[in-house]
Amino acid sequence: MSTPADLAATAEQVAVLAARLAQDTRETAIRDVDTKSTVTDVVTAGDRAAEQLIRDRLAELRPGEPVLGEEAGGVEGAGLTWVVDPIDGTVNYLYGHPFYAVSVAVQRDGVSLAGAVVEPLSGRRWRAALGQGAFLDGERLSVNSPVSLETTLFATGFAYDRRRRTEHAQVVARLLGRVRDVRRGGSAALDLCAVAAGWVDGYAERGLNRWDWAAGALIAREAGARVVLPGEADEMGADIVFAAAPSIADGLRAALVECGVGEYD
Repeated sequence: MSTPADLAATAEQVAVLAARLAQDTRETAIRDVDTKSTVTDVVTAGDRAAEQLIRDRLAELRPGEPVLGEEAGGVEGAGLTWVVDPIDGTVNYLYGHPFYAVSVAVQRDGVSLAGAVVEPLSGRRWRAALGQGAFLDGERLSVNSPVSLETTLFATGFAYDRRRRTEHAQVVARLLGRVRDVRRGGSAALDLCAVAAGWVDGYAERGLNRWDWAAGALIAREAGARVVLPGEADEMGADIVFAAAPSIADGLRAALVECGVGEYD
């Protein structure tokens, strides 16, 4: 029976291989681009190739365990299920913006047991196992302790759907006067890792898929963040992903609600 630490090692191993492939083939991969839910929601040959590599490697290392991936789909199994985003931040990847990553997690009954997020360009490796802390390149991570909402650096992201993006922008505009500042990186996985590292103090976004947060949310939680995931939320919306330093988590959550984060579909 594999431990969470063993599973985290496997997640990191396959994520590193996929990150190298994505980076090595980027110049060719971005010439083959399709769209998915909207014209702004893109998928490249690099996404597909990275996911296929992960699937092939997991079939060797963890035979018989199902994979749920952004590009090729899949279903949750009765035991362990691997949840994969081959390139989180594909638009950044397409443009050459460095804020994108490979995210690999393993879940049981929808709960992440282990995960890794690897950045192809920088080579940074984020990793966590349930109950064993979170790490960046081997260094243990811990969230910040901002003293107030006014000194909170907040990160967020925007949906591909134009209406939802506009509605969330209105929420963020209202919040902007209550926090230190706002950051929008373009990768949910890396935004959650940034909370874990103390590079931002809080993060919230609606409408994410499981592969967007499965690894990053565990990394944030294991670094001490308060985390709310889809299905756990209430007034912030049923599909919210929220992570924040404990010292400002309640205040940030209340401010988001007051700014209307739970009011749009």
